[in-house]
Amino acid sequence: MVTFLELARIVVPTVAEAMVGRGGRESQDRRLHRFGRRIVELTRMRLTVRGAELVPRDRAFIYMSNHQSHMDIPVLYATVPSPTLRMVAKTELFRVPLFGRAMRLGDMIEVNRADRKRAVESLRRAGDLIAGGVSVWIAPEGSRSRTGELGPLKKGGFYLARDTGTPIVPVALSGTRDVLPPETRNMSYDVPVDVVFGRPIPVEGRPLGDLMSEVAAFFAEHVQPPDRRPRQN
Repeated sequence: MVTFLELARIVVPTVAEAMVGRGGRESQDRRLHRFGRRIVELTRMRLTVRGAELVPRDRAFIYMSNHQSHMDIPVLYATVPSPTLRMVAKTELFRVPLFGRAMRLGDMIEVNRADRKRAVESLRRAGDLIAGGVSVWIAPEGSRSRTGELGPLKKGGFYLARDTGTPIVPVALSGTRDVLPPETRNMSYDVPVDVVFGRPIPVEGRPLGDLMSEVAAFFAEHVQPPDRRPRQN
């Protein structure tokens, strides 16, 4: 319920502004970052952030994080250094009435995993956003981990980074799964959540396999395994 109400604070004004020809990216940015901070506040997350100072604010990046929970999204919007961030999301979310329309109006990037041609077109659109100064978040595992363990990385986001010459910022998320585990709506409070930003990874002239290995190694080093997580109060 908490997340739904805070999402409504984004969805309703985004659609309303579009209907009257007002608003735009800056107002959407403010709402998205406010949404992230508000969710962190309402769930009383014990949030720790490291490495944000390594990421310049004057250019676009492709942020790549591990994917543990729906809580990854507000945590990223609460902590990412870039002023403008849009996410690559599965097509099912865009089918939700009103919410899906707000996502399209807000420049979120729809990826249909079942249609390779449309998926490639979506990544091209992401490239256009990056060229306009918009940072993009991609979860290269492709879906949330059901166990908390890291999954294999998919290539699409790495192709996007290499083809657009956009540095990758690896982000390790630990604890979001404990706030809202997959397959449940039961929120937990006062959970320790850790976010670690890595130094931007240059992509020019780098083999795809090397980029994937470097991001995977960052995740392996900084994502805390479930059995090593501190207990919540």
